[in-house]
Amino acid sequence: MDLKEIQNLIKFVSNTGVAEVKLETGDVKITIRTTLEGNTPEITYVQQAAPVQQAMAAPVAVAPVAAAPAAPAAPAEDNSKFVTIKSPMIGTFYRKPSPDKAPFVEVGSTIGKGDVLCVVEAMKLFNEIEAEVSGKIVKILVDDMSPVEFDQPLFLVDPS
Repeated sequence: MDLKEIQNLIKFVSNTGVAEVKLETGDVKITIRTTLEGNTPEITYVQQAAPVQQAMAAPVAVAPVAAAPAAPAAPAEDNSKFVTIKSPMIGTFYRKPSPDKAPFVEVGSTIGKGDVLCVVEAMKLFNEIEAEVSGKIVKILVDDMSPVEFDQPLFLVDPS
């Protein structure tokens, strides 16, 4: 791949709103991820056999994805006793049935199996997400009106 093809791929990914694209051709591997803030793509460019072209670094105005620095040793929360309710689809997470209504649940709310916890909008369809267990909402893991991915944790529930 030459520099022009890579730049066109970056522009395409930025304009389409795709979350991630992986491309492998021969010994070249490229991963482009867009962030939620401003859809600025991040690029990982790996070339295994041949050296990386010098022209690649200068004109492309995106940062390569680097390994995240290790966080200082902080006591981790023990979430193993909680049940995680995850999104069954990709879409937009809403805590309220409509903008002028109260949220379905708050932290500390007692819920029963089958109670509606939130709505995930996908392709103009609003899908109610129901509780899989009875218990108490311990934590809401997603902000209202935020995009969510398939299998992304939404709530922590204490089933006891």
